[in-house]
Amino acid sequence: MESWKSHVRAELFHRDCRQKDPFSGLFDKVSRLEEMLAFHTKLRQDMDTCSSTENGSSRYPDEDGTLYLRVNELKFLNQQLKQKISDLTSNAYLKDAELHYCHSQVARYRTEAVVLAQGASSLKADLEEYEYQLECQSKELTALRLEHSSLREELTAANLQNEQLLDRWLEEKKEEAERINKYNATQERWQRLAGRLKKRYRVRSRAACAAHKLTESKTPPP
Repeated sequence: MESWKSHVRAELFHRDCRQKDPFSGLFDKVSRLEEMLAFHTKLRQDMDTCSSTENGSSRYPDEDGTLYLRVNELKFLNQQLKQKISDLTSNAYLKDAELHYCHSQVARYRTEAVVLAQGASSLKADLEEYEYQLECQSKELTALRLEHSSLREELTAANLQNEQLLDRWLEEKKEEAERINKYNATQERWQRLAGRLKKRYRVRSRAACAAHKLTESKTPPP
């Protein structure tokens, strides 16, 4: 709450207190006076009734019955005092019972407080244990993250090396295939050339054989 609001609220509270203080016990006094007035009125009516029935002779020690009124007023006040004492005694018994109940409640709350304090101590110990475990797990997690980062870097390097080796292997296989193709092409050329040479050799061999036979047939026998 702002300071000016607090100041206004305090001033209003003090004003209400100043206005209520002069009238704090006024209603109780008015109530007691009304009861006393009602009692005096009833006594006066009783006195007037008794005086009218006695043929004008007064049955009170004094003429106007002031003493009688005072005695009855004292009796009335005494009765009210006894009633007030009885009420106060009842209130005292009630307060005593409430006090005993409050003492029992205090004892119960004290026992509960001790139990709660023990529970709080146990929970505090568990919390410290959990915090220690959490700290250890946090350190392990940090170490695992570092290891995971290192393994990821190694995996990246291994993948790069694997790609390089694969490219190199493919290049070597390509060169080997080209060499094999060249070798096969050379072998095919040599085979074609050998076939042509063999064919020429056969033709020449046949021609030579035919010439030799012709020569033998022309030569006379000895």
